[in-house]
Amino acid sequence: MKLSAVICAAALMLTATAGLAVNCRDLVHEGSEYSVCEADASEDIRLFLRNEEGSILGQFSTVNASLPPEERLVFAMNAGMYHADRSPVGLYIENGDIEGKLLTGASDGNFGLLPNGVLCIAANRVDVVETLTFKATSPNCRYATQSGPMLVINGRLHPRFLVDSTSRHFRNGVGTTADGKRVVFAISNDKVTFHEFGRLFRDALGTPNALFLDGKVSRLYAPELDRADPGFWLGPIVGIVENK
Repeated sequence: MKLSAVICAAALMLTATAGLAVNCRDLVHEGSEYSVCEADASEDIRLFLRNEEGSILGQFSTVNASLPPEERLVFAMNAGMYHADRSPVGLYIENGDIEGKLLTGASDGNFGLLPNGVLCIAANRVDVVETLTFKATSPNCRYATQSGPMLVINGRLHPRFLVDSTSRHFRNGVGTTADGKRVVFAISNDKVTFHEFGRLFRDALGTPNALFLDGKVSRLYAPELDRADPGFWLGPIVGIVENK
């Protein structure tokens, strides 16, 4: 193949990648495998919980089916912890409507391992914000979900993470850049510790703030990676939508 043809093909590949609403890839960090999906904050990033009748959507396929005919889901992930009835633990905002309140106290389980935080999706900006900072600043979020613990806080790992921890699980989370222009979602394909998962966001993905979303129920919908993870019903789901 001539050099000019190679250059042209490469340019076409870059153009196609640049045009995607979300860019997903698999990577290995410190010996563990992860799937990572990145998007600009300007993309159509939403949270999903209930349909128009108030019933829990619960599955990636149900979310996709709930969209208008001209739209499709191109990425999704479980987006925070929930009660037995799938209602969210802590603050949840969907298209400006609030369900659940901001929880600031310590409690049992990962959610209450302070500091925890909030994923805030606003117009052309996405941020992971530590909960007390969120309370003090009251950012204007079109969508928001509270979870915990924080993985990375202003460039530092959560102070209670142990480098020699033996607690290993599949985990998923989200990180954001300091300027709020880029959001990165990650799910581990191996069982990892919190310390290892935090180092992924801090050292490999370059996000100074990152939030744990969940562990045992971690699931990913990423057609780009040929993934539509099955499982039991979820609570909050974060997704990226594009026009067909």
